[in-house]
Amino acid sequence: MLAADIGGTNIRLAQIRDGLIVNEVRHQASFNQLGHFNSKQAELHILHVLQEAAETLLTEDTQGLGIGFPGFFIGNSGVLAASPNIPQLKNFALSKALSERLNIPVAAQNDALCAAVGEHSFGVGKGCTNLLHITLGTGIGGGLILNHQPYTGESGMAMEFGHLRVNSANDARLCGCGNHGCVEAYASAHAISTQYFEATGRQTSARHIYQAALNGDENAQTIFNHAGTYLGKAIAEAVKLLDIRHVSISGGLLGAWDILHPPMLQALNQHLIPPLQGKIIILPSTLDDNTGLLGAAKLLV
Repeated sequence: MLAADIGGTNIRLAQIRDGLIVNEVRHQASFNQLGHFNSKQAELHILHVLQEAAETLLTEDTQGLGIGFPGFFIGNSGVLAASPNIPQLKNFALSKALSERLNIPVAAQNDALCAAVGEHSFGVGKGCTNLLHITLGTGIGGGLILNHQPYTGESGMAMEFGHLRVNSANDARLCGCGNHGCVEAYASAHAISTQYFEATGRQTSARHIYQAALNGDENAQTIFNHAGTYLGKAIAEAVKLLDIRHVSISGGLLGAWDILHPPMLQALNQHLIPPLQGKIIILPSTLDDNTGLLGAAKLLV
């Protein structure tokens, strides 16, 4: 089985056997730079790049290709209803079009939901009846497993965790979605870098800001503390709605788990209703950055 994890700038493609990555390649995609393309041009460009990447690992024994793609899919149809990073895409029949090019079955689904499937099948969520999975990277995503099944919602937009509102003040930060006060505007890697630049005038990565926090930088420590607090508040809101006891988290910001987790846990219990306090298990992924790939490979199983 082939699996692809699509990012804004790169594609990870791998051969998966029995839940293990046996071969992997990376290709440049730059799908976040298609603003000058119209809808048809964007579709053809994406299909060409994905076909070219898949053919590097395609063999006669390949049973199919599963794709985790940033966007909203209509159920399990493989039709991309919309993608925040490529707004000109509307009702793009990604699975069908790529299947015709490669002559193998292709399934596509939201990348964060694929990560939830991967964590539920092979990681810390294995055996859980229900699981909320959160991806912490440049942005923040979420995927939901209910009764052992991935839940997409009626229009593919279930569990848009990054856009839960955690700050309703008049000066709440603007999010990329156009609303103010979303958790993504405070706790994503991009948000952390932005806030640090505003506080210090220094433009650097979330990884370097984490190191600065460890070295006593008060601005860095405050930003990460607030990020953890807002994450805990958002998790509490999701838990109150869903009554789910298990939460897993993956993504690049896991490297800062030691300073994110304490304020996250404190805020979680502060905002939960009393019967749920102390009963929610939040665990970092054990699959490194492979959750999305492993979940995408399960789409055709």
